Amino acid sequence: MKRLFDVFFALAGMLVLFPVFITVAFLIKAGSKGGIFYKQVRVGLNQKTFKLVKFRTMCANADQDGLLTVGDHDMRITKIGYWLRKYKIDELPQLINVLNGDMSFVGPRPEVCKYVELYNSFQKRVLTVKPGITDWASIEFIDENRLLANAEDPESFYINTIIPLKIDQNLKYIDHHSIWIDLKIISYTLKSILVR
Repeated sequence: MKRLFDVFFALAGMLVLFPVFITVAFLIKAGSKGGIFYKQVRVGLNQKTFKLVKFRTMCANADQDGLLTVGDHDMRITKIGYWLRKYKIDELPQLINVLNGDMSFVGPRPEVCKYVELYNSFQKRVLTVKPGITDWASIEFIDENRLLANAEDPESFYINTIIPLKIDQNLKYIDHHSIWIDLKIISYTLKSILVR
């Protein structure tokens, strides 16, 4: 049931949003050097890695200076990238990941290998379900970049505070989820983006 939901709405979303994809692609290419998409290896279901696809919002090879984005005005973020991030438009290409079966619309956000390696055995339970484009933690931490910007040591704060809180939310989702809860999470996500 969930897979049918994912495939149907991912296809519908890509068809409806095709003009948006074309427009964003043009703006990215016109605004800075580099490709249109940014692909990053993430850890998914059963610890299988896959390439998560986003619209590129930073200068080319920016991830070599660190995986975390600190603040809304990280110097690596392009002008158009700021707006794509603000309204989560950079996440739209993940519809491709949903179609490929690597992700679902709703599920724990997939993390990079570096941080997954720090999970304890209890936390690794989040890897027993398919990751998603959004989840309860995405709504709670929609301004994560600002939290990191206010931290003395952003990476330490991310590892020791944000990751455990996100995993707690994800484990609650794993224990209590249904198609109706997924729809609720999607609607709350859209609302939180529009409010921004």
